[in-house]
Amino acid sequence: MLNRFFSFVEIRTKLASLFPFLLGLAFVYSRYQTINWILTGVFFASMLVFDMATTALNNFIDTRSNGQPLPFARRTALLILVTLLILATALGLVLAFSTDLTILLAGSACFAVGIFYTFGPAPISRMPLGELFSGLFMGFFIPFLVAQINAPSGSLVFIQLDRQLFNLALRWPELLKLFLVTVTPVATIANIMLANNICDLEHDRTVSRLTLPHYIGVPAALNVFAGLYYASIISWIALAALGLVTPWILIALLVVLPVGKNIRQFRQLQTKKDTFAVSIQNFLLLMLPLVVATALTQM
Repeated sequence: MLNRFFSFVEIRTKLASLFPFLLGLAFVYSRYQTINWILTGVFFASMLVFDMATTALNNFIDTRSNGQPLPFARRTALLILVTLLILATALGLVLAFSTDLTILLAGSACFAVGIFYTFGPAPISRMPLGELFSGLFMGFFIPFLVAQINAPSGSLVFIQLDRQLFNLALRWPELLKLFLVTVTPVATIANIMLANNICDLEHDRTVSRLTLPHYIGVPAALNVFAGLYYASIISWIALAALGLVTPWILIALLVVLPVGKNIRQFRQLQTKKDTFAVSIQNFLLLMLPLVVATALTQM
């Protein structure tokens, strides 16, 4: 039963949420030396449950057209899906009412993107926007929410709302620092989606899922794939130069060797069976040093 549930929600894919979460923790601790473990735990639970719910929703919808079986009967699968969504929503509301309006609005945006990524008359996954939305909302917004929950009030974003006034204050220097730190998760998560779309291109066309590789072509998509990894590595140099992470991260630039090897391997062959895994490998190769380097930094 448990194995079937893990298969339904594809538990192995949750590393794509876990590492941005850990990066957010590393950033907020190195920057503000404060972590509210209770609220952070509520956010982590909400994030994980919602990630499982969106994966279950994707599988539930896709299996209607691709003929593949679900691990459960469809009625049971729907019940699991609805339960996950209700639990994630409840945890999110608890978190929002325990923090501020920023968390409610940003969290609601993440929920909306997660649902409409697969569901609705024009799902994001069927457009050339999947890489942008997945990279931005998982790679940036997860660390942002972790930081916003734990940082002193007004450190990043502050919203004040009453009957006569809506006041939005953004601390651009802090937000830009966070954005630079999150270049790697944004780029590597976008590349997981891009690799998936390149490998599935022909099948996606048969079901009218016209993703980015359909519009720009496979050669250009492979150039984007490589470019995002190199942009991530360049961002490490900028982070070290600005003192946002420890200079020891420059030693980790040696990962460019296995990352480059994986890029060349994917250029030669693009299949789920043989080479899709290189996008996961590169994600881990780049995220692990960044999380460690950020945690060891006193900004």
